Amino acid sequence: MTTICGALPARAQDGAAPFDAELQRLAEILGTLHYLRGICAANDGAKWRNEMQALIDAETPSGERRARMIAGFNRGYNWFQQTYRACTPAANVVIRRYVEEGAKISRDLTARYAN
Repeated sequence: MTTICGALPARAQDGAAPFDAELQRLAEILGTLHYLRGICAANDGAKWRNEMQALIDAETPSGERRARMIAGFNRGYNWFQQTYRACTPAANVVIRRYVEEGAKISRDLTARYAN
């Protein structure tokens, strides 16, 4: 697995960023991966929560912006928790697609906004 959040642009200010929608989607993906990798016995489920923490640490959001990022992570986790009770071939497809999508978001954000 690749690191998704490794080189995202950092922000020290709490104002809305032009890339907040992408960060919101990335947070949902990380929540999904945290849940699905856990039930699929990958032994790396905590990695995705750690990636989310790294994203929050890099962005240093506060207030509503922080709450939205955390809510996105929880939404991804909870939605798939309701959908998948055990690892299935479909869950593995979701994992693969979400890792690819998350990596693409990360690359695109880095290319567009990194200094």
